[in-house]
Amino acid sequence: MTLRVAAVEAEAVPGAVARNVATAVDLVQRAAAQGVELLVFPEAFVTGYDDGVFGGALPTPTDLAWLEPLRAAVDAHGLTVVLNTALDRGDRRTLTDVVLTPHAEPWLAYDKQHLYAAERTHFAAGEHGASFSLKDFEIALSVCYDANFPEHAAAAAADGATVYLASGAYFPGGERRADLHYGARALDNGMYVVFAGLLGAPHAFIGGSGVYDPLGTKVAQAVDGLAIADLDPQAVDEARASQNMWADRRATLGERVRR
Repeated sequence: MTLRVAAVEAEAVPGAVARNVATAVDLVQRAAAQGVELLVFPEAFVTGYDDGVFGGALPTPTDLAWLEPLRAAVDAHGLTVVLNTALDRGDRRTLTDVVLTPHAEPWLAYDKQHLYAAERTHFAAGEHGASFSLKDFEIALSVCYDANFPEHAAAAAADGATVYLASGAYFPGGERRADLHYGARALDNGMYVVFAGLLGAPHAFIGGSGVYDPLGTKVAQAVDGLAIADLDPQAVDEARASQNMWADRRATLGERVRR
């Protein structure tokens, strides 16, 4: 049974939470009209990716009024949404994936584990991975810099993931690096990778949203703000049967010797 996914490529206005959520609602409506069942947003889409914003007042998990318009859209259209936001948890700040499913409480599922450069000034790193099941897929979560570390995707795959969702924000000049990382994570582990890239202010973010098949080929890129693809579980099985890295991976490589 296939799963239709879409990765958003759009701009978030720094500090304009209500406006960004309204944009997310519009994208949910557009995705639903095209039969999308799972929609993933770029990094920090709710707040915008901005140091000044990160150091100021942020959305909180104790009062989710800011999220209500999007919850209503998810309920109305029946799709699953993965929305990344900077979040003030009281004792720490995190870059968090919130998973929204119809007629259910939002799940604060995953905090970015690998913090990049200035992010460490504002945020605490997450302490665990996270995944959820949808149709015939196990879907693992990641945020931008996480995907630079092969072991992050490998741990997800070893835990059963067949799809690796990534929310990101790449600076100008990062196009080749993003393509290499996400294609490699797909090929390394014989799984789909779905990447949603932020556009625009304040750092001229480059987008780059796309879907990579389990052999590492980019099979969809953003058109009018959405990169849409149909994921087939049989493609995962075939990739893992033909590419021996998955079956031949060793749990440990033993002690390293030196001379």
